Amino acid sequence: MKEVIVEIVSVGTEILLGNIVNTNAQFLSERLADLGLSVFYQQVVGDNKERLKEAAGLALNRSDVVIFTGGLGPTDDDLTKETVAELAGKKLSLHEESKERIETYFKKKNVEITENNFKQAMIPEDSIVLKNDNGTAPGVIIPCGEKKAILLPGPPNELIPMFNESVVPYLKKLSGRVFYSQTVKICSVGESKAETIIKDLIDNQTNPTIATYAKTGEVHIRVTGSAETEEEAHRIVKPVVKEIKTRFGNNIYTTLADVTLEKAVVDLLEAGSLKVQTVESCTGGMVAARLINVPGASNVFKSGLVTYSNKAKRKLAGVKKATLNKYTAVSEQTAKEMAKGTDLGPKADVIVSVTGYAGPDEEDGTPVGLVYIACNVCGKMTVKEFNFTGNRAKIRESATVNALILMRECILEYLSEKTFG
Repeated sequence: MKEVIVEIVSVGTEILLGNIVNTNAQFLSERLADLGLSVFYQQVVGDNKERLKEAAGLALNRSDVVIFTGGLGPTDDDLTKETVAELAGKKLSLHEESKERIETYFKKKNVEITENNFKQAMIPEDSIVLKNDNGTAPGVIIPCGEKKAILLPGPPNELIPMFNESVVPYLKKLSGRVFYSQTVKICSVGESKAETIIKDLIDNQTNPTIATYAKTGEVHIRVTGSAETEEEAHRIVKPVVKEIKTRFGNNIYTTLADVTLEKAVVDLLEAGSLKVQTVESCTGGMVAARLINVPGASNVFKSGLVTYSNKAKRKLAGVKKATLNKYTAVSEQTAKEMAKGTDLGPKADVIVSVTGYAGPDEEDGTPVGLVYIACNVCGKMTVKEFNFTGNRAKIRESATVNALILMRECILEYLSEKTFG
Protein backbone atom coordinates (compact mmCIF):
# COMPACT_ATOMS: atom_id res chain seq x y z
CA MET A 1 0.00 0.00 0.00
CA LYS A 2 1.28 3.48 -0.89
CA GLU A 3 2.75 5.50 1.97
CA VAL A 4 0.57 8.48 2.91
CA ILE A 5 2.67 11.66 3.13
CA VAL A 6 1.31 14.41 5.37
CA GLU A 7 2.42 18.04 5.48
CA ILE A 8 1.60 20.68 8.09
CA VAL A 9 1.13 24.33 7.07
CA SER A 10 0.79 26.71 10.00
CA VAL A 11 -0.81 30.01 9.04
CA GLY A 12 -0.34 33.18 11.04
CA THR A 13 1.94 36.21 11.01
CA GLU A 14 2.06 36.03 14.80
CA ILE A 15 3.93 32.71 14.53
CA LEU A 16 6.50 34.19 12.14
CA LEU A 17 7.05 37.16 14.46
CA GLY A 18 7.54 34.88 17.45
CA ASN A 19 4.57 36.32 19.29
CA ILE A 20 3.24 32.81 19.93
CA VAL A 21 4.88 29.39 20.07
CA ASN A 22 3.72 26.95 17.39
CA THR A 23 2.46 24.23 19.74
CA ASN A 24 -0.08 23.10 17.14
CA ALA A 25 2.65 21.76 14.85
CA GLN A 26 4.23 19.88 17.72
CA PHE A 27 0.92 18.34 18.74
CA LEU A 28 0.01 17.35 15.19
CA SER A 29 3.44 15.85 14.47
CA GLU A 30 3.26 13.67 17.57
CA ARG A 31 -0.29 12.51 16.89
CA LEU A 32 0.42 11.81 13.23
CA ALA A 33 3.41 9.70 14.26
CA ASP A 34 1.10 7.79 16.60
CA LEU A 35 -1.08 7.07 13.58
CA GLY A 36 1.89 5.80 11.61
CA LEU A 37 1.67 8.63 9.08
CA SER A 38 4.82 10.23 7.64
CA VAL A 39 5.28 13.98 8.10
CA PHE A 40 8.05 14.98 5.67
CA TYR A 41 7.48 18.73 5.60
CA GLN A 42 6.28 21.65 7.72
CA GLN A 43 5.73 25.24 6.63
CA VAL A 44 4.88 28.48 8.43
CA VAL A 45 3.38 31.28 6.37
CA GLY A 46 1.93 34.66 7.31
CA ASP A 47 -1.50 36.10 6.65
CA ASN A 48 -0.74 37.06 3.05
CA LYS A 49 -2.82 35.61 0.24
CA GLU A 50 -0.10 35.29 -2.41
CA ARG A 51 2.45 33.73 -0.08
CA LEU A 52 -0.21 31.45 1.40
CA LYS A 53 -1.28 30.40 -2.11
CA GLU A 54 2.34 29.60 -2.98
CA ALA A 55 2.86 27.59 0.23
CA ALA A 56 -0.42 25.69 -0.22
CA GLY A 57 0.35 24.89 -3.86
CA LEU A 58 3.80 23.55 -2.96
CA ALA A 59 2.36 21.41 -0.16
CA LEU A 60 -0.45 19.95 -2.25
CA ASN A 61 1.99 19.16 -5.06
CA ARG A 62 4.36 17.06 -2.92
CA SER A 63 2.14 15.64 -0.13
CA ASP A 64 -0.98 13.49 -0.08
CA VAL A 65 -2.63 15.21 2.88
CA VAL A 66 -1.99 18.81 3.92
CA ILE A 67 -3.16 19.99 7.31
CA PHE A 68 -3.58 23.76 7.61
CA THR A 69 -3.88 25.43 11.01
CA GLY A 70 -5.19 28.94 11.54
CA GLY A 71 -6.72 31.54 9.28
CA LEU A 72 -10.34 30.36 9.55
CA GLY A 73 -11.66 33.28 11.60
CA PRO A 74 -14.04 36.15 10.74
CA THR A 75 -11.57 38.92 9.85
CA ASP A 76 -10.22 40.01 6.47
CA ASP A 77 -6.78 38.54 7.17
CA ASP A 78 -8.25 35.06 7.78
CA LEU A 79 -7.55 33.71 4.31
CA THR A 80 -6.83 30.00 4.56
CA LYS A 81 -10.19 28.58 3.50
CA GLU A 82 -10.68 31.02 0.63
CA THR A 83 -7.14 30.49 -0.68
CA VAL A 84 -7.22 26.68 -0.58
CA ALA A 85 -10.72 26.62 -2.11
CA GLU A 86 -9.48 28.79 -4.97
CA LEU A 87 -6.54 26.42 -5.56
CA ALA A 88 -8.92 23.45 -5.56
CA GLY A 89 -11.38 25.19 -7.89
CA LYS A 90 -14.19 25.02 -5.30
CA LYS A 91 -16.93 27.61 -4.87
CA LEU A 92 -18.00 28.64 -1.37
CA SER A 93 -21.58 28.70 -0.16
CA LEU A 94 -23.30 29.28 3.18
CA HIS A 95 -23.51 26.16 5.33
CA GLU A 96 -26.73 26.59 7.30
CA GLU A 97 -25.84 24.23 10.15
CA SER A 98 -22.54 26.04 10.75
CA LYS A 99 -24.36 29.40 10.64
CA GLU A 100 -26.81 28.17 13.29
CA ARG A 101 -23.98 26.88 15.48
CA ILE A 102 -22.27 30.28 15.31
CA GLU A 103 -25.51 32.03 16.29
CA THR A 104 -26.02 29.64 19.20
CA TYR A 105 -22.44 30.16 20.36
CA PHE A 106 -22.87 33.93 20.60
CA LYS A 107 -26.31 33.67 22.24
CA LYS A 108 -24.92 31.42 24.98
CA LYS A 109 -22.21 33.98 25.68
CA ASN A 110 -24.78 36.78 25.57
CA VAL A 111 -22.61 38.65 23.05
CA GLU A 112 -23.95 40.55 20.04
CA ILE A 113 -22.98 38.80 16.81
CA THR A 114 -21.47 40.81 13.96
CA GLU A 115 -22.14 39.97 10.32
CA ASN A 116 -18.52 39.11 9.52
CA ASN A 117 -18.74 36.04 11.78
CA PHE A 118 -20.86 34.30 9.15
CA LYS A 119 -17.80 34.31 6.88
CA GLN A 120 -16.77 31.29 8.94
CA ALA A 121 -19.87 29.40 7.75
CA MET A 122 -18.94 29.72 4.08
CA ILE A 123 -17.87 26.22 3.05
CA PRO A 124 -16.25 25.01 -0.23
CA GLU A 125 -18.39 22.65 -2.31
CA ASP A 126 -17.91 18.88 -1.91
CA SER A 127 -16.20 19.42 1.43
CA ILE A 128 -16.61 17.68 4.78
CA VAL A 129 -17.49 20.03 7.64
CA LEU A 130 -15.87 19.39 11.03
CA LYS A 131 -17.98 20.79 13.83
CA ASN A 132 -16.36 23.04 16.41
CA ASP A 133 -17.75 22.58 19.93
CA ASN A 134 -15.26 25.01 21.44
CA GLY A 135 -15.37 28.00 19.11
CA THR A 136 -17.02 29.49 16.06
CA ALA A 137 -14.93 28.40 13.06
CA PRO A 138 -15.74 24.92 11.75
CA GLY A 139 -12.95 22.81 10.32
CA VAL A 140 -13.10 21.66 6.70
CA ILE A 141 -11.75 18.77 4.65
CA ILE A 142 -11.44 19.88 1.02
CA PRO A 143 -10.81 17.37 -1.80
CA CYS A 144 -8.09 18.70 -4.09
CA GLY A 145 -8.04 16.16 -6.91
CA GLU A 146 -6.35 13.08 -5.46
CA LYS A 147 -5.04 15.13 -2.51
CA LYS A 148 -6.81 16.21 0.68
CA ALA A 149 -6.59 19.56 2.47
CA ILE A 150 -7.64 19.52 6.13
CA LEU A 151 -8.29 22.97 7.57
CA LEU A 152 -8.31 23.38 11.36
CA PRO A 153 -8.79 26.46 13.57
CA GLY A 154 -5.71 27.99 15.18
CA PRO A 155 -6.58 28.10 18.90
CA PRO A 156 -5.26 24.87 20.47
CA ASN A 157 -8.37 24.44 22.64
CA GLU A 158 -10.35 24.20 19.38
CA LEU A 159 -7.82 22.37 17.21
CA ILE A 160 -6.93 19.54 19.58
CA PRO A 161 -10.44 18.20 20.27
CA MET A 162 -11.44 18.66 16.63
CA PHE A 163 -8.40 16.70 15.47
CA ASN A 164 -8.91 13.89 17.99
CA GLU A 165 -12.66 13.57 17.47
CA SER A 166 -13.03 14.17 13.73
CA VAL A 167 -9.71 14.05 11.89
CA VAL A 168 -8.20 10.94 13.50
CA PRO A 169 -11.06 8.64 12.37
CA TYR A 170 -10.83 10.13 8.86
CA LEU A 171 -7.07 9.60 8.62
CA LYS A 172 -7.35 6.03 9.90
CA LYS A 173 -9.74 5.20 7.06
CA LEU A 174 -7.52 6.99 4.57
CA SER A 175 -4.39 5.02 5.46
CA GLY A 176 -6.15 1.67 4.99
CA ARG A 177 -4.21 0.11 7.87
CA VAL A 178 -4.45 0.14 11.65
CA PHE A 179 -1.58 1.70 13.58
CA TYR A 180 -0.92 1.24 17.27
CA SER A 181 1.75 3.06 19.26
CA GLN A 182 3.01 2.66 22.78
CA THR A 183 5.45 5.09 24.34
CA VAL A 184 7.96 4.00 26.98
CA LYS A 185 8.86 7.01 29.14
CA ILE A 186 12.29 6.94 30.75
CA CYS A 187 14.10 9.20 33.23
CA SER A 188 17.62 9.20 34.72
CA VAL A 189 19.05 8.09 31.34
CA GLY A 190 20.30 10.48 28.65
CA GLU A 191 19.20 10.26 25.01
CA SER A 192 22.55 9.05 23.65
CA LYS A 193 22.82 6.33 26.30
CA ALA A 194 19.20 5.30 25.80
CA GLU A 195 19.72 4.98 22.06
CA THR A 196 22.87 2.93 22.63
CA ILE A 197 20.99 0.53 24.89
CA ILE A 198 18.46 -0.22 22.16
CA LYS A 199 20.68 0.36 19.10
CA ASP A 200 20.30 -3.23 17.92
CA LEU A 201 16.50 -2.92 18.06
CA ILE A 202 16.61 0.34 16.09
CA ASP A 203 19.04 -1.01 13.49
CA ASN A 204 16.90 -4.09 12.85
CA GLN A 205 13.48 -2.43 12.97
CA THR A 206 10.91 -3.09 10.29
CA ASN A 207 7.48 -3.47 11.81
CA PRO A 208 7.13 -2.18 14.49
CA THR A 209 9.21 0.97 14.11
CA ILE A 210 11.12 2.47 17.04
CA ALA A 211 11.88 6.17 17.57
CA THR A 212 13.48 8.05 20.47
CA TYR A 213 12.48 11.55 21.53
CA ALA A 214 14.50 13.64 23.99
CA LYS A 215 12.71 15.85 26.47
CA THR A 216 14.14 17.79 29.40
CA GLY A 217 15.39 15.12 31.79
CA GLU A 218 13.49 12.39 29.94
CA VAL A 219 13.66 10.12 26.92
CA HIS A 220 10.51 8.77 25.28
CA ILE A 221 10.73 5.67 23.08
CA ARG A 222 7.76 5.26 20.75
CA VAL A 223 7.05 1.81 19.32
CA THR A 224 4.56 1.79 16.43
CA GLY A 225 3.14 -1.27 14.75
CA SER A 226 0.92 -1.46 11.67
CA ALA A 227 -1.41 -4.27 10.68
CA GLU A 228 -4.80 -4.98 9.16
CA THR A 229 -6.46 -5.21 12.58
CA GLU A 230 -6.00 -3.46 15.91
CA GLU A 231 -5.41 -6.77 17.67
CA GLU A 232 -2.59 -7.66 15.28
CA ALA A 233 -0.97 -4.23 15.69
CA HIS A 234 -1.03 -4.68 19.49
CA ARG A 235 0.52 -8.13 19.12
CA ILE A 236 3.37 -6.76 17.01
CA VAL A 237 4.22 -3.99 19.48
CA LYS A 238 3.98 -6.03 22.70
CA PRO A 239 7.24 -8.06 22.57
CA VAL A 240 9.35 -5.03 21.64
CA VAL A 241 7.95 -2.99 24.53
CA LYS A 242 8.60 -5.94 26.81
CA GLU A 243 12.24 -6.07 25.70
CA ILE A 244 12.66 -2.32 26.26
CA LYS A 245 11.21 -2.72 29.76
CA THR A 246 13.75 -5.45 30.49
CA ARG A 247 16.64 -3.24 29.39
CA PHE A 248 15.67 -0.06 31.24
CA GLY A 249 14.04 -1.49 34.38
CA ASN A 250 13.20 1.09 37.07
CA ASN A 251 14.26 3.96 34.80
CA ILE A 252 10.88 3.52 33.10
CA TYR A 253 8.24 5.51 34.92
CA THR A 254 5.30 4.65 32.64
CA THR A 255 4.16 3.21 29.32
CA LEU A 256 0.85 5.08 29.42
CA ALA A 257 0.41 8.06 27.11
CA ASP A 258 -1.42 10.26 29.63
CA VAL A 259 0.97 9.73 32.58
CA THR A 260 3.50 12.51 33.15
CA LEU A 261 6.56 12.39 35.37
CA GLU A 262 4.78 14.39 38.07
CA LYS A 263 1.79 12.04 37.87
CA ALA A 264 4.15 9.09 38.39
CA VAL A 265 5.59 10.80 41.47
CA VAL A 266 2.15 11.55 42.90
CA ASP A 267 1.13 7.92 42.32
CA LEU A 268 4.20 6.73 44.24
CA LEU A 269 3.42 9.10 47.11
CA GLU A 270 -0.12 7.75 47.25
CA ALA A 271 1.12 4.15 47.10
CA GLY A 272 3.33 4.78 50.14
CA SER A 273 0.78 6.95 51.99
CA LEU A 274 3.41 9.72 51.99
CA LYS A 275 2.93 13.47 52.25
CA VAL A 276 5.27 15.87 50.45
CA GLN A 277 6.55 19.41 51.04
CA THR A 278 8.63 21.46 48.60
CA VAL A 279 11.21 24.08 49.61
CA GLU A 280 12.42 25.98 46.57
CA SER A 281 14.79 28.79 45.77
CA CYS A 282 15.83 29.18 42.12
CA THR A 283 12.82 27.25 40.81
CA GLY A 284 10.43 29.63 42.55
CA GLY A 285 7.63 27.13 43.12
CA MET A 286 7.87 25.28 39.79
CA VAL A 287 8.26 21.89 41.48
CA ALA A 288 5.15 22.51 43.58
CA ALA A 289 3.26 23.70 40.50
CA ARG A 290 4.09 20.53 38.56
CA LEU A 291 2.88 18.34 41.43
CA ILE A 292 -0.26 20.37 42.05
CA ASN A 293 -1.10 20.18 38.34
CA VAL A 294 -1.88 16.47 38.87
CA PRO A 295 -5.56 15.81 39.73
CA GLY A 296 -5.77 14.38 43.23
CA ALA A 297 -2.45 15.90 44.35
CA SER A 298 -4.21 17.34 47.39
CA ASN A 299 -4.12 13.83 48.87
CA VAL A 300 -0.31 13.96 49.08
CA PHE A 301 0.80 17.60 48.82
CA LYS A 302 1.05 19.34 52.19
CA SER A 303 2.75 22.67 51.51
CA GLY A 304 5.27 24.51 49.40
CA LEU A 305 7.76 27.19 50.39
CA VAL A 306 9.56 29.61 48.07
CA THR A 307 12.64 30.73 50.00
CA TYR A 308 14.37 32.87 47.40
CA SER A 309 16.31 35.18 49.70
CA ASN A 310 18.79 34.15 52.40
CA LYS A 311 16.50 35.69 54.97
CA ALA A 312 13.62 33.50 53.80
CA LYS A 313 15.86 30.45 53.91
CA ARG A 314 16.67 31.23 57.54
CA LYS A 315 13.22 32.31 58.72
CA LEU A 316 11.05 29.85 56.79
CA ALA A 317 13.28 26.87 55.98
CA GLY A 318 15.43 26.86 59.12
CA VAL A 319 18.78 27.22 57.37
CA LYS A 320 21.43 28.38 59.85
CA LYS A 321 23.03 31.78 59.30
CA ALA A 322 26.43 30.20 59.86
CA THR A 323 25.75 27.71 57.06
CA LEU A 324 24.89 30.48 54.61
CA ASN A 325 27.94 32.51 55.61
CA LYS A 326 30.35 29.58 55.35
CA TYR A 327 29.00 27.63 52.38
CA THR A 328 26.71 30.20 50.61
CA ALA A 329 23.08 29.71 49.62
CA VAL A 330 24.04 27.42 46.74
CA SER A 331 25.66 24.50 48.48
CA GLU A 332 25.07 20.93 49.51
CA GLN A 333 24.87 22.02 53.14
CA THR A 334 22.16 24.61 52.46
CA ALA A 335 20.14 22.17 50.36
CA LYS A 336 20.28 19.64 53.20
CA GLU A 337 19.12 22.13 55.81
CA MET A 338 16.30 23.32 53.53
CA ALA A 339 15.12 19.70 53.31
CA LYS A 340 15.29 18.93 57.02
CA GLY A 341 11.89 20.40 57.70
CA THR A 342 10.73 22.99 60.21
CA ASP A 343 7.79 23.48 62.50
CA LEU A 344 6.19 25.69 59.85
CA GLY A 345 3.28 24.02 58.08
CA PRO A 346 2.02 20.44 58.26
CA LYS A 347 4.49 17.64 58.85
CA ALA A 348 5.63 15.98 55.61
CA ASP A 349 7.18 12.54 55.03
CA VAL A 350 9.00 13.69 51.90
CA ILE A 351 10.74 17.07 51.64
CA VAL A 352 12.46 18.13 48.45
CA SER A 353 14.61 21.27 48.24
CA VAL A 354 16.19 23.12 45.32
CA THR A 355 18.81 25.87 45.49
CA GLY A 356 21.00 27.14 42.67
CA TYR A 357 22.15 29.92 40.35
CA ALA A 358 19.93 30.28 37.30
CA GLY A 359 21.78 33.29 35.92
CA PRO A 360 22.27 35.18 33.79
CA ASP A 361 25.41 36.21 35.72
CA GLU A 362 27.73 34.45 38.13
CA GLU A 363 27.33 35.27 41.81
CA ASP A 364 30.25 35.23 44.25
CA GLY A 365 32.29 33.32 41.69
CA THR A 366 29.76 30.48 41.53
CA PRO A 367 28.99 29.43 37.93
CA VAL A 368 25.57 29.81 36.38
CA GLY A 369 23.75 26.47 36.28
CA LEU A 370 25.11 25.10 39.57
CA VAL A 371 22.12 23.58 41.40
CA TYR A 372 21.80 21.40 44.47
CA ILE A 373 18.70 19.27 44.98
CA ALA A 374 18.01 17.41 48.22
CA CYS A 375 15.32 14.88 49.03
CA ASN A 376 14.50 13.77 52.55
CA VAL A 377 12.29 10.68 52.76
CA CYS A 378 11.33 9.88 56.35
CA GLY A 379 14.69 11.08 57.64
CA LYS A 380 16.93 9.60 54.92
CA MET A 381 18.64 12.47 53.09
CA THR A 382 19.97 12.38 49.53
CA VAL A 383 21.67 15.36 47.87
CA LYS A 384 22.81 15.71 44.27
CA GLU A 385 24.85 18.40 42.55
CA PHE A 386 23.97 19.44 39.00
CA ASN A 387 25.62 21.74 36.46
CA PHE A 388 22.93 22.70 33.99
CA THR A 389 23.46 24.65 30.77
CA GLY A 390 21.21 27.02 28.86
CA ASN A 391 19.46 30.27 29.67
CA ARG A 392 17.72 31.11 32.92
CA ALA A 393 14.41 29.51 31.90
CA LYS A 394 16.12 26.32 30.72
CA ILE A 395 18.14 25.97 33.93
CA ARG A 396 15.02 26.41 36.07
CA GLU A 397 13.14 23.86 33.96
CA SER A 398 16.02 21.37 34.21
CA ALA A 399 16.18 21.83 37.98
CA THR A 400 12.44 21.26 38.29
CA VAL A 401 12.48 18.05 36.26
CA ASN A 402 15.49 16.69 38.11
CA ALA A 403 13.86 17.44 41.46
CA LEU A 404 10.93 15.26 40.38
CA ILE A 405 13.33 12.55 39.19
CA LEU A 406 15.25 12.58 42.50
CA MET A 407 11.98 12.38 44.42
CA ARG A 408 10.94 9.38 42.36
CA GLU A 409 14.26 7.60 42.92
CA CYS A 410 14.25 8.23 46.67
CA ILE A 411 10.62 7.19 47.13
CA LEU A 412 11.19 4.00 45.10
CA GLU A 413 14.18 3.16 47.32
CA TYR A 414 12.15 3.83 50.46
CA LEU A 415 9.23 1.67 49.29
CA SER A 416 11.59 -1.13 48.28
CA GLU A 417 13.32 -1.12 51.68
CA LYS A 418 9.97 -0.98 53.42
CA THR A 419 8.70 -3.96 51.43
CA PHE A 420 11.77 -6.16 51.46
CA GLY A 421 13.45 -4.93 54.64
